[in-house]
Order: sequence, then structure tokens, then C-alpha cells
Amino acid sequence: MNENVYAEIYDLVRQIPPGKVSSYGRIALMLGRPGHARLVGYALHALGDDGPGDVPWWRVINAAGRISNPYAGQLQRALLEAEGLRFDARGYVDLDEYVWEG
Repeated sequence: MNENVYAEIYDLVRQIPPGKVSSYGRIALMLGRPGHARLVGYALHALGDDGPGDVPWWRVINAAGRISNPYAGQLQRALLEAEGLRFDARGYVDLDEYVWEG
């Protein structure tokens, strides 16, 4: 089951354009799985070093507009900033400006 669900998650995350973000919960909702934000997080974490390199995992942040992963946070922020996203002094992005509606 997880393989199929993970594939659906990866397919949707691939659609997020550069310069935009989505949240774990929004991705889950778009896939008809409301309340399963952690599943999206697990799927992205499962990419690891050997996962599909074409899945822009860095474009998925938490619902508050912050980066959730403390381990990949600096890399994720750098990748998002390279795409033109701006973070405020507290480390938030403006979701009104940057959220991808799908």
C-alpha cells in the first residue's frame, strides 16, 4: 500500500512549480487523505539518498510556513531561496504569496 500512496505523493509534489510551496497537509488533502500530513512527511523522508531525484521535496513545508526538518533545514532553505522565496526574520515564508494551489 505505501508504495502506491508514496508514488501518488511523489507525482503530486513533482507538480509544484519552482518558486512555490505546499504543506504536508495540503498535499494529503489533495490526494483525498485529509489528516494524513505525516504520511506525506514519511514519503518524502523515504526518498533518502537513493530516491527519485526528480521529486522537489524541498517545496513542501509545514502549514505555518516554516521548514519542519531540522536536519535538512539549511539545504531546504537554500534551495527555496534559490527559487526566489523570501523568509522573514523568524524563518517563515508568506503562504499567501508562495503557496501552490494545485
